[in-house]
Order: sequence, then structure tokens, then C-alpha cells
Amino acid sequence: MEFLATIERIASKIAPGRTPLFSEAHVIKALEEIETQAGVGRVKLSQELGLGEGTTRTLIRHLKKENLIKVSMSGIELSEQGNKLFSALRAEMSQEVEIPPSPLTIGAFNVAVLVRDVGSSVKYGLEQRDAAIAIGAHGATTLIFSKKRLTMPGVTEDVFKNIPSIRETLLSQLKPEDNDVIIIGSAEDRRLAEFGAKMAAFELLRSRSVRE
Repeated sequence: MEFLATIERIASKIAPGRTPLFSEAHVIKALEEIETQAGVGRVKLSQELGLGEGTTRTLIRHLKKENLIKVSMSGIELSEQGNKLFSALRAEMSQEVEIPPSPLTIGAFNVAVLVRDVGSSVKYGLEQRDAAIAIGAHGATTLIFSKKRLTMPGVTEDVFKNIPSIRETLLSQLKPEDNDVIIIGSAEDRRLAEFGAKMAAFELLRSRSVRE
């Protein structure tokens, strides 16, 4: 999938520059914020991403190099190419949904995203956990939707037995279909929980792409 390679390039250094202080999850979040808040300013974007203004300037420069954004006096907005990439991204990864703490998760803040048609690429969920931890989250919980049930890899019992409201929230808001995966990032900070979920989702999509 070309949009994955594009996001990877944005999160990589532009020779001979330094390695960026942002990840693919920051790139995804930036695209979401620019799409939602057309005309967003650099300072506001910096605040939403939790990055310094210098790092945000570098991210904007990388986005411009890929012709994904237009920058003017009125702010930053997606270009035609940026809108196409964002549509391709959204076709594979949902907007995030926040859920309350529960025995299913390990943080005060928990943010879920749905990744489409990647269930067969999940092993035991360790890769998703490690991707979330690498970006600063406590970890990630991976759930596969199959035969109208949400299950955790390698676990036979019903993990929602005592928390049916969490299951209903995930099903009603994310609307998974067969072979979809829901990843819940957990952290003591809401932003890190979201980045953990997005980074784990991106790694899962990248894993499927490699296998294909």
C-alpha cells in the first residue's frame, strides 16, 4: 500500500538532516488534525501533537516535500494528493475511540482504533504491544473480530465477561467486520495512549503489506 510507504518516508530523515523526533503515529495524527481543522496553524498543530515548534516545522516540511499539504497565511490544509492519501489511510484505520479503564487494559487512559482486514496477520499481539511501548505507551491490547465475537489472541475465555459495556462500546462505535482488529493503546497520558494505538495499528498494516 503506497500510503504506508509515504508515511514511512515522512517519519524518516531527509538526508543530510537529523533523524526526526516524531514517528509514523505523529504523522497520522497530523494528517487527522489538518483534515479536521482545515487552516490549522503551526502552533496549534504543535500543541495537538505534543511536539516542540521546531520539530513540528520539520514535520510540516516533510509533509510539503510529499506534496500532501498546502501552507498559506490562513494555515495548513491538505492538498488534493493529501486528501487522497488520507482517504486511503481512513479506509484501513478508523478514527480513535476512548474507553474507560477496565481489567482488559493497563492504563488510566485507553484509546482504541480499528484496523481493517488484518486479523490473519496477528500472532499473539506481542508485536502490537511492543510497538505501543516503543512510542511511550504502557502497552496495547489486541482484539480480533471473527464470527461475530471479539477475542484476544491465544485466550479462550470471554475477556468481556465482566465488562460487557466495553464490548458494546467497541462494537457500536467501531463497527468491526470479520477479520478486523481492534487495538487499544494504554498509558497514563491520553495522547500517549492514542499514539500507542496508532503506532501499533500502523505496524500491523505494515506487517500485512510485507506478507502480501
